[in-house]
Amino acid sequence: MRSPFRAHRALSGAALLSLVLLAACGSSNNTTGGGGSSSSSSSGVTKDSSIASEVPSAIASKGTLTVAADATYAPNEFIDTDGKTVIGMDADLAKALGEVMGLSVDMTNATFDSIIPGLASGKYDLGMSSFTDTKEREKTVDFVTYFSAGTSFFVKASGGPTINTLDDLCGRHVSVEKGTTQADDATAQDGKCKSAGKPGVDVQVYPDQNATNLALSSGRAEVSMADSPVAAYQVKQSNGQFKVSGQSYGTAPYGIAIPKGNGMAKPILDALKVLMSDGAYTGILQKWGIADGAISNPQINGATS
Repeated sequence: MRSPFRAHRALSGAALLSLVLLAACGSSNNTTGGGGSSSSSSSGVTKDSSIASEVPSAIASKGTLTVAADATYAPNEFIDTDGKTVIGMDADLAKALGEVMGLSVDMTNATFDSIIPGLASGKYDLGMSSFTDTKEREKTVDFVTYFSAGTSFFVKASGGPTINTLDDLCGRHVSVEKGTTQADDATAQDGKCKSAGKPGVDVQVYPDQNATNLALSSGRAEVSMADSPVAAYQVKQSNGQFKVSGQSYGTAPYGIAIPKGNGMAKPILDALKVLMSDGAYTGILQKWGIADGAISNPQINGATS
């Protein structure tokens, strides 16, 4: 999990394959902001005046939410074919939430590990980037849960190792994205392997998911790890180059990251409940092919571990 966790959309697949697997196009823009507003998330989403009145005056007076995402994690968040616009499930959901609250949304591309510090400094209003809601992260930011995902392993379809559990990573070269739970899990497994007298894990940490995928396709890594919807999407778009290995593990909630105690958690939770009740939430997940991760009981700070 991006853990955070991630996935990719099934639209414009050929163009996106080169983006994701070869780290061309979009990856060069990962560290810069200004992706522009997301595309229309759904039809019929309108402002709810009672929820809009819950928005803190400092945010309401601006009229715009700056929402940060690491746009290398399709279908949850990635760069459109124009090379700058952040699209995906999180972008669509962010815009829909903004519509309910009477706010416009500016999606900004940022490296994953810079988003939570950016929330603390006031650079961003929200982080929607497949963040896993964890108790450790809740010490720094508030979350509103909105999705459920696990971690999956994926390998080369031809000659790739069989990886069923974290224990199978001993002695393997593994590519992960910086700041994710996958990076934490692989690093912890390295210590477990060595303590058991087995070869350790060569944990290769890359700045974004595009580079992580490239390490696998180029042979520098034998195994890659990502959120289950993201791994499934990478495999689908790889033209048979990759396959998922074993079963996903560590299912946990994604959370919308919010500066700690700034008053936005309740209006976001209430806006999300509106989208769930009117069908817009389900429509967004279905659009990106990840409806299996839908939840029905969003919470503020709902970490399970």
